[in-house]
Amino acid sequence: MPTQAKAAVIEEITERFQSSSAAVLTEYRGLTVAQLTQLRRSLGEGSSYAVVKNTLTKRAAEQVGYSDLAPLLNGPTAIAFIEGDPVNAAKAIRDFARANPLLVVKGGVVEGRTVNAAEVTALADVEPREVLLAKLAGAMKGNLTKAAGLFQAPLSQVARLAAALQEKKSAEGADSAAADTTPDTDAAAGDAAASND
Repeated sequence: MPTQAKAAVIEEITERFQSSSAAVLTEYRGLTVAQLTQLRRSLGEGSSYAVVKNTLTKRAAEQVGYSDLAPLLNGPTAIAFIEGDPVNAAKAIRDFARANPLLVVKGGVVEGRTVNAAEVTALADVEPREVLLAKLAGAMKGNLTKAAGLFQAPLSQVARLAAALQEKKSAEGADSAAADTTPDTDAAAGDAAASND
């Protein structure tokens, strides 16, 4: 039976799992306190990075349904509990790990789903939410512009057709008027010639 202090730690870790959008498990062996502080700062507002006891974390993970994390909880383990956009925090961890190869990403939980180290790295390669939303908005605007053009095309075609028909009728009317005046002139000229004889 865990003591009161252990029960409080388990409860705290359980709450962190539940309130975080993601949690990334890492091995920090060989990193200095200054390096760990730098990592904590790079995670952003609302996120935290804490060294945890594996046995207590296993119990907390089981309580929230993350028993898949148990194999990752061996050796020195620290968890980055991320609030907000997990992509930015995953990028911060990836960038820190590139500069400090002693930090090893083990895996974690993202939006309630257990992920391995490769998936955490893949998450870091995703563009930020704002960029994806901007791209989506641009694509939607382009499609709406195309749709507006398609809706306007039949109307403009009908207008051009009506204008062409009007021009054709005007041209036919002018031709028939010219045809009507031409025979009268010829007939009048023929009458004039006959009266001269």
